[in-house]
Amino acid sequence: MGANVNRNLFSSFNYGWKGTIATFLSIPLENWLVTLQQNYAFLYRQQSTATHRQAWLDSGEILRSQFTQLLQLRPTSADWFLIFEYELPQEGGRRPDLVILATGQILVLEFKQKVKPNAADLDQVAAYARDLAEYHRASQGHPIQALLIPTRNPTADTDIVQNVTILPPLAIAQHFNHLPEFSFPIHPESWIQADYAPLPSVIQAARAIFQHEPLPDIKRAQSAGIPDLLAYLNQVLLMAQTDQERHLILITGVPGAGKTLVGLQFVYQNPIQAAGERQAIYLSGNGPLIAVLQYALKSRAFVQAARNFYIQHEVRRQSAPKEHIIVFDEAQRAWDSNRMGQEYGIVGSAPVAILRIAERQPDWSVVVGLIGEGQQIHVGEEEGIEQWNQGLEQARSPWQVHCSPQHAEYFTAVAPDHLHTADLFNLTTSLRTHLAKHVQTWVACVLAAEPHRAAEIMPDLIAEGFVAYLTRDLAAAQQYCRDRYQHQLDKRYGLLASSRARNLVNYGIPNDYKSTQRVKVGPWYIDPPDSSDSCCAFTGVVTEFGCQGLELDFPIIAWGDDLLWQTSQWMTHTRQRQVRDPLRLRLNSYRVLLTRGRDGLIIFVPPEAKLNSTYLLLMATGLISLE
Repeated sequence: MGANVNRNLFSSFNYGWKGTIATFLSIPLENWLVTLQQNYAFLYRQQSTATHRQAWLDSGEILRSQFTQLLQLRPTSADWFLIFEYELPQEGGRRPDLVILATGQILVLEFKQKVKPNAADLDQVAAYARDLAEYHRASQGHPIQALLIPTRNPTADTDIVQNVTILPPLAIAQHFNHLPEFSFPIHPESWIQADYAPLPSVIQAARAIFQHEPLPDIKRAQSAGIPDLLAYLNQVLLMAQTDQERHLILITGVPGAGKTLVGLQFVYQNPIQAAGERQAIYLSGNGPLIAVLQYALKSRAFVQAARNFYIQHEVRRQSAPKEHIIVFDEAQRAWDSNRMGQEYGIVGSAPVAILRIAERQPDWSVVVGLIGEGQQIHVGEEEGIEQWNQGLEQARSPWQVHCSPQHAEYFTAVAPDHLHTADLFNLTTSLRTHLAKHVQTWVACVLAAEPHRAAEIMPDLIAEGFVAYLTRDLAAAQQYCRDRYQHQLDKRYGLLASSRARNLVNYGIPNDYKSTQRVKVGPWYIDPPDSSDSCCAFTGVVTEFGCQGLELDFPIIAWGDDLLWQTSQWMTHTRQRQVRDPLRLRLNSYRVLLTRGRDGLIIFVPPEAKLNSTYLLLMATGLISLE
């Protein structure tokens, strides 16, 4: 019952039909159906399809029969409030079939014209309930139940799978009759008009910042300390400007913790920018991230390549930048001195060059490095945070350093009174995965060869609405994504794979260098599912180099032969020139791949003998078999 959405048209209402059970039973079913069709056409400027109308009619007939029985069993249910096709604001047309406000609790119903629902059906309605609980202000504090109605199931046998109640049509009245009473009432009109602030993707957040729109007030961003961190950055900026000082701020964090969001907000919404002075630049060594943001925003000024900055101010001529503020995103990809010398002829590592360039700006400067933990995946990225200390050793003027306490030991080049430490410089909570706070820990356990500990964490992830599957059937994984996000045009799913795996091309996963270079990463992440360039087409593959700093709603991660479970440990047989520890880069590459999903992930392990042990190990980590 989904729909294509024209978001330029947002009316004063965001539902198909509303009213009490008593009202629903008092009007002809045809009148109810006409109202749904009219509201659909008005909201989306297109007529509903025959499939929509038949699905509505089926659910309407079922509900009239079951609600009639319910009133006999529980007369007070006449006042329960029904909201059909309630559209979740800012969610690209996501609409539960029916929301019922009943006895102080919220029931979210999804109807499927099937005998037995599949995993995608279960996860769809579970996600509706999760998002209402987390992002809908009037829903907070009320019990929320996810219900899936397979309309062609002839039995009355209910079941509960992963926090979703599977309720055949014949069981609806009895189930509702036994619902407990909660004294705290829900006012229907207030509920419908209540604020809904969903977790934005990095692309959605960048668009809002670029268009000077406020970002949603996300509870978890507050609990993660992001507002406090931004306030601190603004204070340091004003202090540096007023006292003519130089400050280096290093922000570390787990994948998806909001480092890019912090950097973009600081560059484009700091006090100096508000005063109309353009004195900040956002640099990234992540080419795909730059390409995707520039494609999404139709602007090349929002994010710029660190490479161009080096060439302009260090290679062609040693010049001062016009900006006082330099934000260097994906700073874990900062190259060491050998790689910088090979590529650009620059003496010193990337951090050394950044600080040297910043010092050419007279009077004052602020440099912010955003560092992803455990995400060094490239040749020349193995040196780590100590490279910033090397830059400070060569500095011509005194710098003040701000970092997390666990990194303070690296900064021997600054006086103790110039070293400021605080926990807020280390972001430990992922904002990418909605409610799921334990994804990073689960991934860490998998890659640390602790499958039993990972399995203990998985129930928490499922309870939080993050689902993780394992399969050896690639077609089944692709069909899951299509089924789950059918008609949800803002959702993105696609294939991710390690760049060093050599067996995946045999399964229609072109992760070789030439194929991945042909992928247009901007359209791959941004274009709608009907575009041949979209990730949803499953024709192009992105590797760890193309997804770092970016995300999908539901990635399919193809596990290759470059990281195998053998003799009770992870092993790699790949070799790379100038790499001291190939296994470390492989583990980091899979860490990146496994932490891209917002709603969940599917791991596809090719059905070949050399991967059997790897498949069994992954199954032992708590992953759900898609089959």
